Formats: sequence, structure tokens, C-alpha cells
Amino acid sequence: MKGIISLFLLLATSAAAQVHYTGNTLVNVDYHHGQLHPVVGVRNIQVMRADRNINHGWTYNHAPMLAYWRNRFYLEYLSDEVGESVPPGQTLLLTSPDGVTWSSPDVIFPPYKIPDGPVKDGIAHNLYAVMHQRMGFYVSKNDHLLALGYYGICLNAKDDPNDGKGIGRVVREILPDGKYGPIYFIHYNKAWNVSNTSYPFYTSSKNKEFVAACNELLATPLMMMQWNEESDRDDPLIPLQKQYKAFCYYHLPDGKVVGLWKNALTGTSNDEGKTWSAVGRAPGFVNSNAKIWGQRTSDGRFATVYNPSEYRWPLALSVSNDGLEYTNLLLVNGEVPPMRYGGNYKSYGPQYVRGIEEGNGIPKDSNLWVTYSMNKEDIWVAMIPVPVKDYGDEWNTYSPLLAPVTITPDKITLEDKDPYDYAKAERIIPAAKKLQVDFTITPKQDDHGQLQIELQDGKGAPGLRLIFDADSILKTKAGARYKNFFHYQGDSTYAFHITLNTFTRFYTININGKDILTSLLYAPLDAVERVVFRTGETRHFPDADTPADQTYDLPKADVQKAVYDIRSFKTAAL
Repeated sequence: MKGIISLFLLLATSAAAQVHYTGNTLVNVDYHHGQLHPVVGVRNIQVMRADRNINHGWTYNHAPMLAYWRNRFYLEYLSDEVGESVPPGQTLLLTSPDGVTWSSPDVIFPPYKIPDGPVKDGIAHNLYAVMHQRMGFYVSKNDHLLALGYYGICLNAKDDPNDGKGIGRVVREILPDGKYGPIYFIHYNKAWNVSNTSYPFYTSSKNKEFVAACNELLATPLMMMQWNEESDRDDPLIPLQKQYKAFCYYHLPDGKVVGLWKNALTGTSNDEGKTWSAVGRAPGFVNSNAKIWGQRTSDGRFATVYNPSEYRWPLALSVSNDGLEYTNLLLVNGEVPPMRYGGNYKSYGPQYVRGIEEGNGIPKDSNLWVTYSMNKEDIWVAMIPVPVKDYGDEWNTYSPLLAPVTITPDKITLEDKDPYDYAKAERIIPAAKKLQVDFTITPKQDDHGQLQIELQDGKGAPGLRLIFDADSILKTKAGARYKNFFHYQGDSTYAFHITLNTFTRFYTININGKDILTSLLYAPLDAVERVVFRTGETRHFPDADTPADQTYDLPKADVQKAVYDIRSFKTAAL
């Protein structure tokens, strides 16, 4: 018995010394939001929307990286024409002064022509490289911002660009005036050198500070850990030559480094990444072959952001006080819009999340900013307020480029001209079984568009749904059918006063001081914890049984813009 107890204590001590999850919240993948409680105040903002006619016309966009330098956000992502690792490939850059308004993407590493002849296990003929990188930026000690990319080789759609048999890693400087320095190779794979590549080696630059910044980067083991997958399998630059994927790291208060990889692998280093403890799965964490991000937050705590399922939805966050024990699981983004363009290895959901690496800047708002791709198609950022809270009086928003959400001191405006996505604003409220909700809405039109208003429980299940519909009729969901109960007019303002009782299931809607409808919740709720305003119907596709690969495109469509203003929102428990 003593031996069993000793073994148990040893295992418990070992778990406590590494990243682990001790919460009891798990995800239900039958729902895009996983039935998770949201982090309060998260703003999800689309920064690039794939379109065959704009943004270079390429529809596979993925692996975004983020930095904050000289009061500006920098976001890098890689792109292929249609599908993953199908050449040609390129890397693009966007910038923003505030994380909300973003530039159009610039190509910073263009398509790269591979010389004809033997490469890898085949022969290249009229072949272009694809890009694959786990590191996007480096800010040097002398305050130079470097952007990095990697040119890999794929001979077919099932080939691997990060097999250590690519060409090499490229670098260029981003200048304070927004211009870019020349492209150089900073590191080659074995078969490549200055004589058979199209860009010069970085040491040939006459910019001594740029060369010094590159040398500094190459001498930093924690940076080199991020180069692992693309480098030669015996590359002496890589401290831990194991094929763990998508490395990120943070420092604990005692100086120890915590490393994280795909599949929630974790390890620690006491010497800045030169050597590592045994690497294993973080106990309690659920994470598949998508990236996990970890960092110390501005309040001295720690956060991991990842997909806590075998799918790439939802995007969630867990918080730790000490950087090792993570105790909760909260929602960052629970939306999966339709994939508009099919392609090779395109996965559904908000995925491949990255934040701002240590040394690459701290946003002036001190919040946690992350970037991710949606459906390997569109690029998004999320602003997550610090400290992380699960209750408060801030709005959560989901804001596509064609369906933006704008918050000003006197109103929230939801616009929508996106044929496949919607705008959403959500308010988390204290759980109440008896509740009154007051707000005013001004629909700017009555002959197109749709605004749905839902009262939901803590897991996101709705029990009351109102719809400003495109036929100028206000409707409520009544079981499998809808009940028409009010005609509305565009550019008119409607003051709502809703009272409900989840025990009796009755609710009453009063509009502009007059009781209009008394009815039953269409689904039972134990308590109301959320009020949602959304310019489209709720989504259930894809689900856990949807085939992984989508080979078809959705038809091109245009819709007329609809606008809704929301003012004077308040709730009170009765």
C-alpha cells in the first residue's frame, strides 16, 4: 500500500511540475461554441476576407502570426491559390494602428521559382515553392523588426513542406516608415546555398544593424526551436531535434521556460531553451493537431488559447495563476461560418491561433491579442480583455468585414451585406430565473435583412427568439413554427420591455409602452445568462459527422446591406 501511495504522490508531483488542466469543463463539439461560457468583452474581428476577385485572389490563407512594434500591429499569413501546400505559395502582411482597422495585404515573400531538376524524391519542372513557417517576426535588441518566412517544396498535394527537404528560410526588415528591406536567405537546407538560390545570403547586406539583428536571432535557442520542423533533421541550430510541431513558449516568474507544441505537448527548460525536460502531453488538456498558444498576460497570470477538441472548433482559453495549473475553460470564438471555397486540407473552424511572442511587443491597451485563421480561408484577430473575466458589463462581438459591429458610447450598430456570415453582439448577464430586459432597436430598413434576438442560458441554448424579418414583420419562434405579431417600419425606433419567468416559461413583450404579446418560451431554460443580437440564422453545419474535406465552392452571391442600431440596453433580475 505504501508503494502505491508513493507512486501516486510521485505522479501528482510530476503533474504539478508541468502544464496541466484541473478544471472539469469539457467541450461538446455538437455545438460550434462547445457549450462554453464566454470570456467577457472579447472582440473577434475579421481582418482579411478571401475573395477570388480581391486580396490577390487566393483562397487558402492560414498560419497567421502577430507582432506589435512601435505602436502598430503587424500580421503575417501564408497563402496558396486554392489548397494547402499546393504551389505556388506566398506570404502577406497587414498592419493596423489599433487592431480594428487593417491595411490591405502586401506580398512580403512572393512566389519562388524552383530551378528545374532533381529535388527531394522527384524532379521539379516549372514548379514553385510553397511557404511554411512557424515563426513570423523577431524584434531585435536594437529595435529592428524582422519578418521571416520559409520556402518549402511540395511535389504533389499530399507532399510535406516541413519535412526538412525544402529550400530555406528568408528574412527581410520592416522599416519604421512602413517600407521593406530586401529579401535575403538567413538559413539554408542542405541542398541549397547562395549559388543555387534567387536571393542573396543575409551576410552580404551592407546594413550592419540588420546583419547584427539576424546574428542575434540565430544565436537565440528559443527562436531556433520554432524553426525545427522545416530545418534539416540534424540541424545543429535546433536545440531539441524531435519532430514536435508549432512551438511556443513563455517564462515563469522563477525564470524557467515552459514550452508548448501541437497536441498539447509540453516541456520545460532551465537554460533558455538549450536543453529540455522530457516532453509529454499536458495532463487534462484536450488538443488535437492544431496549434496551442500560451503566454504570460499583463496582469501577471498566464493564458493558453487553443481548440479543446479533436476538431478545430471552438476556440477557447484557459487561465493559470502560476503558469502550470490551468483551472478553467472559456469561449473566445464559437462561430464556424460556411467555407466559401473548397480546397486541399482545408479544415472548418477558428484555428492555428498565435499571440504576440515575448519580445515582440506589448499592445498599449495591455490586453491579450491573438490571431487565427477561419476555415483556412479568412484571417481574424481577437482582443481578449485582461484580466480575463467570465462576468461583466462589456459586449462580446463577432465582426466580419462585410458584417461589422461598431460600438460607440450611445449605440451598437450591426451591419450586414455578407451573403454567408453575420454580425453578432452578445451580452453576458447574471443568471436570472425571473428577468426583465430593456433595449431599443432602430432597423434602418424593413424590406431586406434580418435581426435575430435571443435569450439564452449559460451554455448558449436559446429559449426565446425574436426576428425582425425581411417582410417587415416581427416574429417569435413558437416551437417548430414562427408567430407573426407586429409590423415594423424602417428608420423607426422600437423600445422593448421583455419580462419572463423560466419556471412558468411565460414571457411578455412590450413595445413602445404597449403589451404586444404574451407567450411561452419555445425551449425550457433553467435561467437566462445571455442576450444575443445577430443578423442571421443560427448555424449547425459543420457538425461532428461532417466529412473533413470540402471539395466544392459556394456560389458567388451578393446581398443588400442591412443596418440595425441598438441603444439603452439593460437587464434586471425580478
